[in-house]
Order: sequence, then structure tokens, then C-alpha cells
Amino acid sequence: MDINKTLAKEFGLRQEQVDNTVELIDDDKTIPFIARYRKELTGSLDDQILRELYDRLMYLRNLEKRKEEVTNAITEQEKMTPEIEAAISAALTLVEVEDIYRPFKPKRRTRAGIARENGLEPLAALLIAQDNATEPEKEAEAFIDEEKKIPDAQTALQGAMDIIAEDISDDADIRKKLRALAGEKGELVSKASDAEAESVYMNYYEYSEPIPKVANHRVLALDRGEKEGFLKVAVTLDETLATDIILGKYIKANNACGELVRAAAEDSYKRLIFPSIEREIRSEMSSKAAEESIKVFAANLRQMLLQPPLKNSVILGLDPGYAHGCKTAVIDGTGKVLDTAIIYPTGSAGAVEAAKKKVKQFIDKYDVSAISIGNGTASRETETFTADIIKEYAGKVSYMIVNEAGASVYSASKLAAEEFPEYDVSIRGAISIARRLQDPLAELVKIEPKAIGVGQYQHDMPQARMSEALGGVVEDCVNSVGVDLNTASYSLLSYISGINSAVAKNIVAYREENGKFTDRKELLKVPKLGKKAFEQCAGFLRVRDGKNPLDNTAVHPESYAAAASLLSECGFTLADIANGGAEGISEKADGLGVENISSTLGIGVPTLTDIIGELKKPGRDLRDELPPPLMRSGDIMEIKDLKPGMELVGTVRNIIDFGVFVDIGVHEDGLVHISQICSKFIKHPLEAVKVGEVVKVRVLDVDVKRSRISLTMRLNDEEEKKQQAERRPKKKREDRRPKGFDASQLRNSSFRIKQK
Repeated sequence: MDINKTLAKEFGLRQEQVDNTVELIDDDKTIPFIARYRKELTGSLDDQILRELYDRLMYLRNLEKRKEEVTNAITEQEKMTPEIEAAISAALTLVEVEDIYRPFKPKRRTRAGIARENGLEPLAALLIAQDNATEPEKEAEAFIDEEKKIPDAQTALQGAMDIIAEDISDDADIRKKLRALAGEKGELVSKASDAEAESVYMNYYEYSEPIPKVANHRVLALDRGEKEGFLKVAVTLDETLATDIILGKYIKANNACGELVRAAAEDSYKRLIFPSIEREIRSEMSSKAAEESIKVFAANLRQMLLQPPLKNSVILGLDPGYAHGCKTAVIDGTGKVLDTAIIYPTGSAGAVEAAKKKVKQFIDKYDVSAISIGNGTASRETETFTADIIKEYAGKVSYMIVNEAGASVYSASKLAAEEFPEYDVSIRGAISIARRLQDPLAELVKIEPKAIGVGQYQHDMPQARMSEALGGVVEDCVNSVGVDLNTASYSLLSYISGINSAVAKNIVAYREENGKFTDRKELLKVPKLGKKAFEQCAGFLRVRDGKNPLDNTAVHPESYAAAASLLSECGFTLADIANGGAEGISEKADGLGVENISSTLGIGVPTLTDIIGELKKPGRDLRDELPPPLMRSGDIMEIKDLKPGMELVGTVRNIIDFGVFVDIGVHEDGLVHISQICSKFIKHPLEAVKVGEVVKVRVLDVDVKRSRISLTMRLNDEEEKKQQAERRPKKKREDRRPKGFDASQLRNSSFRIKQK
């Protein structure tokens, strides 16, 4: 297999794009570096496509490696044939390769293996031949042997049938066809392990659905229900359809031998093939569901990490609690801790008053403009307490509920102890909650991605695969934003392209010993950071107020000469970059001709375009272009206050396969089912919404007893009809109904519309 050609075909890319990308990957270039600084070579492929291509490249290479191993193993057994070699070469998946290898794979001691040891293969061959002249019973008598525990002809025939059954089971073609049949015609069924036991899985106590229609989130729910002992899950398949495939290949005659082969085939299917295929189908469904769930988790994580920061704001972080109080921390505009305390806003009247006094003191003393409240235990009580206080500040202070998932893990971590050795574990959580509002990306990178809590069934996923996928998302986000070389923590620096944890710690240590970096070139003085690492990391690190204004941009040092020439060509200087940017450079470049400039400077158009964007707005943060987070100012409700028809504004907190959860300011997040997200059909909520997005919703239903809120993001019927009318062509439609047509005939007819 020519892997690069296969990739080009599968991804619909030019061959040179794939060849160049694979060469860069093999040269240990990171995905963020390739995506940002090698656009001419890749044809401007983005980081997500590059990661998909990387994953597929690794799979195909593993496939080729396994093909080679299987070929060598069969050759060593001196059983290789041109047909087997061709089948291995044509195999497109690892499963197909394993099916081909199955007959040659060392097996544990089986019934068929014992029969072979007892010399019954010739009898099996006679039965398979199905010659009309063969009398099975008579032929079997020749194999009777008391020492081999073959006392009679029936025992011999059974041994021969066991051999036939195993040979059929090892038939790669049969397995491939039956696996495809099970995938198309099979059903996934479940029933209760204990019909009287109440659980969240009660919807699956009597469940059956065709395999092609089973949604990924149902697969994950069934897997968990089975794992927890509430469900018994199985795959069912019409046995007649399945055995017909086997019999069509192996039954050659309607005689005594044919009947024995038929019995062996049916035994092979029931005892050997179907149990194996059922495991494979379940495993494949679970793997596919897990992979899709990881993709959703990754998309949610990306959106959460790239939420707009609340820059240069003094923030009060509140980590709610009951018995142990509410931990508080005030941070300045750079994230530095100014003050901390423990208050009791859910305690006695006296404790509440003392808590109010302390919060007001913090607001007044440090000029707090925003309050960040964790969404854990006692969150809503703390929100009510906060809302009551800030009413006195007439809109000068606002608050937001933030996702505190992973805060406790971080608080007790070695990293937190190194960062805040002077603070108690509980206080560190409040600091983290404040910083999550100030700069979500910088704070959340300190937490293991799977602990952040956006997605579904994350604890059931293959942990290695999930860690790899989510780690890639964090890496892409950090590099797309860039980090300040003089303020970034080593945990943030460790996600920068070309920098590992050890080098990140060396950067921080160098900074502490020698003071702030004044330019990017100084990075080469950091221990273990060589030229190759510098090439990959330099463009993603910012040096603010340094010697060279370009160090505060995403322009790579390798392009500094081109950037300087571009500035000169367009009538600007480096001083303009230091003073806020070369405003108007885009228009001047267009006037001179981007293609001409590209040719003159010897750089590609994509790189030139990126440089122009950076020179226009040096030090820009892509998150600044996003809508700001929804801050609240005191008007809160309880679930009992909600009524159907109410229109509210909320923040998307989580996205799953069948809908989105929206924080509308009450204790429970409301669910917007996928069918209620928008008027047009969408396959997944991610097509229409993002985590952190501020959306308008309308209450559909409220179940106070079960604490469930059903919401819709769709326009009301009148607005929707109005928009549809505006989009509809004004031309009057021709009436094509037959003369004398009566609509009542349609209503009264026996025809019915079949709903899917």
C-alpha cells in the first residue's frame, strides 16, 4: 500500500500536500507549528484536519506493520500461498488481517485440536468432499481407537465435525460476510438484570433497536448499565439468514455427508462464529461511540478553553460550601492574590451578616468589578447571597457562575502546592475559580482535561485515547492564542509547540534567576532548549515591551526580515508596531499587489497574509473578538419561579449528542433537545451552538419535583412563519391539483404517512 496516496484519496487532498505533511510529521514537527508556519507546504490545512490525517497515518502504518508480521508468521509455517499473500495485501483493516491469520494463529487446546491430534482430519476431508459414494458411518469405523478415546464411529464422526466447524469458523470470507450481515440486519437488545430494581436505566429494561440506528449515546448508556449490573445486553441476528451464507459455500450435495457438514456448519455458527462476532460488533459499536464522544468532548473543551477572558479585572472568587464555609480569594488584573478569607453565607444570621461585611470590605478595598462563583455545593445559596450584596453597587459589580470541575483536583496537586505554598488547599480552589473567569485558558491548562467536565460518559472512555485527543486540543488552543513568555506558568508553557515539561520549568527558572526576557533569542540560553525547539516554540511566545516589537506578535523569527521589508514597502517602521500597529497596511499591500509582494519577499501568500494581520494588530488575542461572557447583576430565580413561555438569556454549559444544557440562572441547567435548537435539521448540536455561548431560550416545561427544565431555542411559531414567508419566493405557485380535487378525500383516504 502506498500510504501517502491512500491518505490523499481519503482526505481529498493534493498528493504534494500529503507528502509534505507526512515529511514534516516525520521530522518531529508539531501539529500547531505545521498548521501555523508551514502553510505553503500543507496547503493551509488547519490543526484539526492535520490531527485527523496524523491519526489515520499512524493507523495505516500499524496496518502495514501487522501485515508484514502476519506474512512472516505464515511463511515461517511454510503455509503461504499466492492467494493468502494477495488477501493480506488487499486487506483494508486490522480486523481483516486478523481474520486471514486466524487459521494459522497458535490456538489453545480445542475440541478440533484434539480431533486433529487423534488423526481425524482425513475423515473430515471425506465429509467435506460430500461424495455420494461415501458412507460416513462405514468410513468412520476405520478411525476407532480405544487408546485415543475413540470408542465408536459416532465419536469419530463428531471429532471430524468439530474439525469442520473450526475450519468454517476460521474462514475469513465467511466471517467478513457474517460481520457485515450482523452490522446491517442485527439488533441490539437489552433487558433488566432485576426487573424490580429502579435505576436510571429503566428505559432499557425492554429495549430493542436495529444496529444501524442505535445512537452513540445509547450505546454508552447500555455499556454503563451493563457494567453496573442493571442490564443484560446482547446482539441478535436471524439465524436462518446467517447459516444460509455458510451453507451456500459449504453444502455441495444432498446426501449423508452433506447433512453432517450442515450440522457442523450450524454448530460452528452457534458455538464459535456468532459469539465471536457478537463481541466484535459490541466492541466496534462501543469504540465508535467512544470515539464520537471523545470528539464531542474535544469540541466542548476547545470552546471552553477559548472562552473570552475578563482581562485586567479585579475578581473575587467564591468557592461555596456549607459546614466548612465559603472560601474566598481576591486576585488583581494579573492573577496575583491580594487577599483571602473564609466566610459563612449559609450559616446563622450573625454569620451571614459577618460574611456580607467581609465581601463588601473586599469590594471597596480592592475595587472588585466581578465575582466568580463556583457551581458546586451551596452554589445557588452563595449566588443569592452575592446578588443581594451587589444590588447596593448599582451595576458596578457583576457576577458569573463558573464551572468548578477539577478545582479540587488542582487544589491538592503538586502544581498548586508549588504555585501557592503559603495557602491552604481549600483557599487554592477559590483562587482557581477567580482565575477561571479572568483567563479560562491559562487556568484550565493546569487541570487534567478529562477532569474539566464537559461531554458525556467521559469516565467510560479509553483513557489513553482520550488523554491523547484532549491533550491535542489543549495544545492547539494554547498555541493559537500564544502566551506571554514573562508571565506564563510552566504548566501553560509546557503546551507550547516544541516545549516539554522539563524545558518549561527551565524557562521559569531562568526567568526567576535572570529577570524578564527582553527578546525571543534569549530563549536559546535556556538549558535544553536548542535550535530545533526554538524553531517550533518561538512564534507562539510573546515578549511584551521587549527590544523587538515583532517579538510581541505571532510573526516567526524566520520571517522577521520579510516583515521588516514589508513594513518598508508599505511606508511603516518597527516603531509603528510598538505604538499599536501598522493601521492601513492591508490596504497598502493590496494596492501594491499581494502576489507581487510575495514574489519580491520570497515568501508564500498564506505566510504574507498572516504577517500582514499581525502587523496590523500586534499582540492580538483571538478571544477578544468573541462575545463577552454573560455576567449577572442580581436578578435570580428559583425553578419554582419558571413558567412555560418565559423567555430568558442563558449560557451553554455542556453539549451532548441529544441536546445542550443551558444555565439560565436557577440551580438546575435546562435541557434544549436537539430538535429544539433550530428550525433546520442538524445531526449534532455542535453544528449550531458552542460551549460558553450566550443564547436566548424559552421555557417549554418545568418539572419541579424531578428538577427538570425543558427549553427551546427555536423562534416562536409566528416569528418562524414570518421568516419562512419572507424567504419564500413571491411568485404564485401553480395549482397542479386535478380538477374537482377535494382535500377531504385525502383526509378520509386509507393512505397514511409513515413516520420514521
